[in-house]
Amino acid sequence: MFRRIAVGSVTVLFLAYAAALAAQQPTTKQLKVGGGGSPHMQSEWTIHGAHITITYGSPYLKGRTLGKEVVPFGKEWRTGADEATTIVSDKPLTFGTLVVPAGTHTIYTLPNEKDWQLIISKKTGQWGIPYPAGEDLGRAPMRVETLPKSVESMTFVIDQTPEGGTLKVEWGTTAAAIDFTVGM
Repeated sequence: MFRRIAVGSVTVLFLAYAAALAAQQPTTKQLKVGGGGSPHMQSEWTIHGAHITITYGSPYLKGRTLGKEVVPFGKEWRTGADEATTIVSDKPLTFGTLVVPAGTHTIYTLPNEKDWQLIISKKTGQWGIPYPAGEDLGRAPMRVETLPKSVESMTFVIDQTPEGGTLKVEWGTTAAAIDFTVGM
């Protein structure tokens, strides 16, 4: 009987772990929107109970260099192509000291060679340019990491961490990352 209980407990724990792991795996689908030249993507994650969706145009690098021909350093960037990139969460998210309430917001970034700033805008539903100055909910510092392999099409990634998650923008050999926690 003890053996049966132990096996049953291990099975239950394994199934719970597998369900939790499956819940954090993103679903990504290509959207058919607009007349822009970049594919449009929608990725969804469940991180510590928060359902997070990011919808964005995913431009290709096409041999260009970040900070030069594309994504000029020191200038606010729509962080994608075509329409402004949106993030939707059903729970508040905290990026550094920036608290983002549940709902829909727009993501911009301020890229530089050694560090980036995440910009969350209150303005939604707009084309990605011009940058809507004066509409910031706030900004938070991102760290820049070097990827081992170049990413041709700009991609948003969220990895779950014990404390919450890490949001990454990956393009070329650059990843701009910021950790976040999930509120209630």
